[in-house]
Amino acid sequence: MEPTISQQSTTAVEEPVKPPKSQSPWALARRKFLKNKLAMISLCYLVLIVLVSIFAEPLSMPIEETAKLNLTEISKEPSADHYFGTDKSGRDVFARTLHGGKTSLTLAFSITISVVVIGTIVGATAGFFGGWVDNVLMRFTDFMMNFPFLLFVIVLKSIFIESSTATLIFVISVLSWTGIARLVRSKVMVEKENEYIMSSISIGCSSVTTIFKHLLPNVMSTIIVQATLTLAAMIVAETGLSFLGFGVPMNIPSWGNMLQDARSPDVLTSKWWIWIPPATVLTLTILSINFVGEGLKDAFNPKSNR
Repeated sequence: MEPTISQQSTTAVEEPVKPPKSQSPWALARRKFLKNKLAMISLCYLVLIVLVSIFAEPLSMPIEETAKLNLTEISKEPSADHYFGTDKSGRDVFARTLHGGKTSLTLAFSITISVVVIGTIVGATAGFFGGWVDNVLMRFTDFMMNFPFLLFVIVLKSIFIESSTATLIFVISVLSWTGIARLVRSKVMVEKENEYIMSSISIGCSSVTTIFKHLLPNVMSTIIVQATLTLAAMIVAETGLSFLGFGVPMNIPSWGNMLQDARSPDVLTSKWWIWIPPATVLTLTILSINFVGEGLKDAFNPKSNR
């Protein structure tokens, strides 16, 4: 027996069509980022170079061996014994490139974390409270921005001749947080005018809870993008300072220290294997970080169609 018209209408009412489930901004950003081929290739390269740097010792000689002079192996071309050849002190370039990556990346990540934490706290505090708190913190930020970065590092390095990598991390972190602080402040000042922030304050939430639980999660996308760009800048800063002799101590391999040999004309012209490997890895790493940063920037931008 066929169902009547009333039965068919009842069946239709009992099975309503469900509306499509909306995605969160983070889910949409993740989908857009995964579709960015250049950013994904760059991310894969970064993961590879980080893993290779972490496991540098199992893949090559111990780091202590890379600092020893070997007068019988000076400036040898790449071979089965030395994949990237040896430098002017007879040290294996392949091993120093791996260990140098570990040093440079560790410094860059440490400085970036410190810079992001300091800048976020200062910027969020200034933007949320406003008034005299904002004036004091922003005037202090302007004061720090006027410090001559390179000159300050060189003077400090001259004072502390036996300075370690911890000193370099501290100096660069103290002088590099101002840009993130100003960016976070501007974002927080806009975000704190929304109703959910006013509701949080009206129900008695403390300022610390409102900032860290409600404000910062909504500006986190901006902080993440800025952190990736800062990471690339910190690698460049460490490399430049080490190249000039004011960065990582010479007994510790880093990409900047390895490039010091490139200042010699005979190395540039006839001993390419001494400087090409660290220069290539360094260039690809910086480009990859910038491409990942641009990918994240486009992914978190709702108006971007890339």
